[in-house]
Amino acid sequence: MNKKNQPLYFIIAVFLAIVITAFNDEPNGDDDFVVYKANPQNTNIQLYWKDDKGQLLKSLQALKNFTEKRGDKLLFAMNAGMYKTDHAALGLFIQDGKIISPINSATGKGNFYLQPNGIFYITTNNLAGICCTGDFIHYNNIRYATQSGPMLLIKGKINAAFKEGSSNLNIRNGVGITPNKDLLFVMSKQPINLYDFAAFFKNAGCTDALYLDGFVSRTYLPEKK
Repeated sequence: MNKKNQPLYFIIAVFLAIVITAFNDEPNGDDDFVVYKANPQNTNIQLYWKDDKGQLLKSLQALKNFTEKRGDKLLFAMNAGMYKTDHAALGLFIQDGKIISPINSATGKGNFYLQPNGIFYITTNNLAGICCTGDFIHYNNIRYATQSGPMLLIKGKINAAFKEGSSNLNIRNGVGITPNKDLLFVMSKQPINLYDFAAFFKNAGCTDALYLDGFVSRTYLPEKK
C-alpha cells in the first residue's frame, strides 16, 4: 500500500489503533525507540476501528478528534494490526466484547502469516495478555483483542523463525508484556530486523511480545514529540 503524506496528520494504514486516554505511566525510551509503558489496571486502553457513525478512522488526527469529542484526552495511540484491501481486519478483532472479525488460521505470505502469530487482548477486568493464536481461548470476558504476527517473544524466547543478523530491515512496532502484567508499546525510530526488535523486548524484561506492523507504523505520543 502506498503511503501518502498529508500536511496535517499521518495516515495510519491499518484497521485499528491502540488508544490510551487516562492514568498513563511515564513514557520512556532511548534514541532508537519510542516506548510507552502502561499498567492496564489503571489505564484506559481501547482498540478503535471506526467512529460512532461507522466511518473508518484512518488518521491519528481523526482518532484524536474523535476521542476528544467524547470527553477523553488522548495520551498515546499506535496502529495495532493488519487489514485487508477493504480495511476489514485480517485476523481476530474484538471491540467492546463484540467479535468484529474471527480468528484467521489460514496460511499465506507476509509477516501476519509468519508462525506463530498471536493475539493481544484486554479482559473486562482490565487484565492484559499476549499469546500464540493457537493458545487463545475466547472466554466471555474478552473486551478487546487484535490478532497480528509474528509473535516476537514466546515465554521469554525469541521466535525461532527469526535470523540473527538478517538484512530484512524496516520500521516496526509491537507490544510486549512483563511478568507483572505491565504493557510495553514500542516503535523503532530506525529500520530494524525482527530478531533485534524481539531482543529489545526481551532485554526490557518482557515475557511475551507481538509484532503489530511494519513500515506504516505510527505512534502518537506528544510527550516524546
